[in-house]
Amino acid sequence: MASCPGLRDPGGHSMTRGYTVGVIGAGAVGQTTAALLAVEPWCTRLLVTSRTSEAARGLVTDLEDARQLTGGARTFTATRADMGDADALVVCPRATFTNTRTADVRMAGLAANAPTIAEWAEVLTGYPGVVVMVTNPVDVLARYFAELSRTRQVYGIGSATDTVRYRLALAHHHRVPVDTVEGYVIGEHGDSAVICASSTTINGRPATVPLDLVTAELRDRPRRINTGIGRVRNGPAAAVVSALRKLLAVEDGTDVLSVNRGGVWLGIRLQITAGQPAVTPLTLNERETTQFIAARTKLGAAYRTINREGASACR
Repeated sequence: MASCPGLRDPGGHSMTRGYTVGVIGAGAVGQTTAALLAVEPWCTRLLVTSRTSEAARGLVTDLEDARQLTGGARTFTATRADMGDADALVVCPRATFTNTRTADVRMAGLAANAPTIAEWAEVLTGYPGVVVMVTNPVDVLARYFAELSRTRQVYGIGSATDTVRYRLALAHHHRVPVDTVEGYVIGEHGDSAVICASSTTINGRPATVPLDLVTAELRDRPRRINTGIGRVRNGPAAAVVSALRKLLAVEDGTDVLSVNRGGVWLGIRLQITAGQPAVTPLTLNERETTQFIAARTKLGAAYRTINREGASACR
């Protein structure tokens, strides 16, 4: 892997190893993710590619300007083949399509985005690094990329964003600091997300969770963002950076990422130590268990639809 030598602080002491990260897609999320990664001390080299070379060059040029003022990673445009040299990849391309759904919005991108993900999986067959999938529907496409490319370390980012939104909603409702709320959202990143209310605590004590209110907020929050600025970008980008810090062993911690559980990728709580993730299951009540099973069934069915379409295209 093309990683940089160990960094040193001004006093000459060894710091975190430097990494090369590839960003696939220079849209709203790709731009924001690249900007955040560029100022992470452990990310010393950024590779950018996109559907058009103009978009990749434009983003790299913009980041070069910023680097003169803030320092940070050196940034380069890259070919598809170059991406195999990165230590980690952020996969966030989005096909051009009009989403007219008012429910199950994220799943609407499946047919449009799956061919792009399949192309990248073919290019990156056997890729040995860490892959963070952002493109929606993120759980299904993380599995699609993993199975087509035979890459072992593929993670979807959706439930991490849902968990942040859940904690914010509950903190606002109870008028407490958000860092006093410990609670998770697992399962699908979408309408079948599972709010783990039964295990949620505030200041270490069981919390009262107004499920209708927080469920509505999880659905309304991205709509407000889209209405106001056109595309959700900062939350998912920050979730990517947070996950990469742990998956590249920059820091230890807990995250909620979509991973393989019995053949289906869905959001699960992970404890990541020295870059190694371990599933730390939550205790679910009957309602949550039923919802989790339903999310698993839904995601499995969605995956089968693109598998059938892919098989038909090959005949």
